[in-house]
Amino acid sequence: MNRKTKNILRGRAGFTMIEIMVVMIILGLLAALVAPKMFGKLGKAKTNAAYSQIESLGTALDLFRLDVGRYPTTSEGLEALITQPSGAEEWNGPYLKKVEIPKDPWEKEYHYESPGTHGDYDLYTFGADNADGGEGENKDVVSWKGLK
Repeated sequence: MNRKTKNILRGRAGFTMIEIMVVMIILGLLAALVAPKMFGKLGKAKTNAAYSQIESLGTALDLFRLDVGRYPTTSEGLEALITQPSGAEEWNGPYLKKVEIPKDPWEKEYHYESPGTHGDYDLYTFGADNADGGEGENKDVVSWKGLK
């Protein structure tokens, strides 16, 4: 190759700064449009997971009741599903597949009260904000209402 051909090829080998900036701006705009929708789906997925866990724990509580004749008291808590409480002679657990009480999707403990104010027991989590009430991912997930 002669020197003129090498110079022509050398000049065409890369991208210009403007081309790189245009690509970066386009990627930034796409990320700005897609990211909020993805984070919204993540919050909804955690709420759905909390409903599923509460339903699963409710099934385990029902099995406990069938064996023992009552739901665990508030002081016994969900721990009664994996460890036999005193006085529960007919206990036939553990009632959970894993020998640990699951935490909610936000890594907090589930709240359990028996007798509950909404039924035989109340089982709930306060959501992402860990405070009563809220909307979206901060909404309380409770055993006495279905998934909405």
